[in-house]
Amino acid sequence: MTPPSAGEGGLEAPTRHPIDWKTPKFYDRAELLDELERVFDLCHGCRRCVSLCNAFPTLFDLVDESKTMEVDGVARDDYWKVVDHCYLCDLCYQSKCPYIPPHPWNIDFPHLMLRAKAVKFRNGGVRAAEKILSSTDAVSKLAGIPVVVGAVNAANRSKPARRLLKHALGVHPQAGVPKYHKHSDTLRGRHRARAAADAASGPGEPQPAGRTRGKVAVFTTCYGNYNEPGLGDDLIAVLEHNGIAVTLAGRERCCGMPKMELGDLEAVEKSKQANIPGLAEKVEQGWDIIAPVPSCALMLRQEWPLLFPDDEAVRRVADAVFDPFEYLMERHREGLLNTAFKESLGKVAYHAACHQRVQKIGMQTRQCLQLVPGTEVTVIERCSGHNGTYGVKHKSYPSAVKIGRPVVNKIKQAEVDHYGSDCPMAGRFIEHGMADGSATAHPVSLLRRAYAI
Repeated sequence: MTPPSAGEGGLEAPTRHPIDWKTPKFYDRAELLDELERVFDLCHGCRRCVSLCNAFPTLFDLVDESKTMEVDGVARDDYWKVVDHCYLCDLCYQSKCPYIPPHPWNIDFPHLMLRAKAVKFRNGGVRAAEKILSSTDAVSKLAGIPVVVGAVNAANRSKPARRLLKHALGVHPQAGVPKYHKHSDTLRGRHRARAAADAASGPGEPQPAGRTRGKVAVFTTCYGNYNEPGLGDDLIAVLEHNGIAVTLAGRERCCGMPKMELGDLEAVEKSKQANIPGLAEKVEQGWDIIAPVPSCALMLRQEWPLLFPDDEAVRRVADAVFDPFEYLMERHREGLLNTAFKESLGKVAYHAACHQRVQKIGMQTRQCLQLVPGTEVTVIERCSGHNGTYGVKHKSYPSAVKIGRPVVNKIKQAEVDHYGSDCPMAGRFIEHGMADGSATAHPVSLLRRAYAI
């Protein structure tokens, strides 16, 4: 039998290696730089990913402007310029690179960038301001104090205060920043009784369908809890309208994605340790897990298992995590989705978020919205530019706006009735780019509108 080709592409399934981040070798700076040079040289010879983000144009410009016009002509200290522009969207691995494992070149660009970020973090290369920006739990809890929340939201709208924020935390004065809610008005505050209950009261016995068990524990996420609790309200309403029992995850902290993007893997481990016992208990009790923010779902489904491959509880939780529309369409295929829609949505521009796309679940959101009579969905598969803190930091905000401009232009050209993204932060960044007074609408919120509930 002829062995599989070792050339570009191939028919073998991709292999994602666990991240060996607890070994001294992982943090060996010299070895890291050698690997960066190897991979950068291969990327320079391919250039297929040039349109994905600013990491690759930065690399190729460094090469093209060097004396040799090859990677060996680039100063190694300049490698960090490439690393700083990677926000771990994972699209180069999942959709573009023909040399991912099991190809012998073994390129996993996102996880190489993660290793570089971890080395930079361990060696003191991350500023205190960046650490504060990534501390979503601490910042949100402080901002949510009743006496504080009004002042914080007002300051975020004030030009003088925004100039101070630039100097203190490196936040661009023009960047959109989220609104905070006082503790009693967060998603968990609104549903405190539900979160405290041992079991949610659904309409009779849960009805399994496909991989779903008919009972959902919502992992609210930092953003969904503190900044946009209305999204969680809409998700709960849609699930219950479909006969699905709903509760909230028990003890909950940030999933660790902001810390991972910073390279602080010890903080990611603390997040995992804080979250997994409660999530694993829910799974053992028969609950499925839904995270309304794609980045958080990706963290639970992919990154935790790769960072902690020997943790059996992590694997059980990962197997029980769903995207909201993945869950609904799984049940639709078994005839259990309520399709008695009351209102048309008209023309909808749907931005498929990067961290949702790389979960390889297909266009479940589009398929679901198209079930609504009189609804036309235009899909946009480009980066919004937000990408965690990338879209708010002073040094990267201009690049973020440039990356997201094609998305904004396409929405304007389509003249739609609604636009939104699976990622509520991406939706807000698109709204910020539109700058015409229009407002983003999350697909879950659109579905609730179609139900008229």
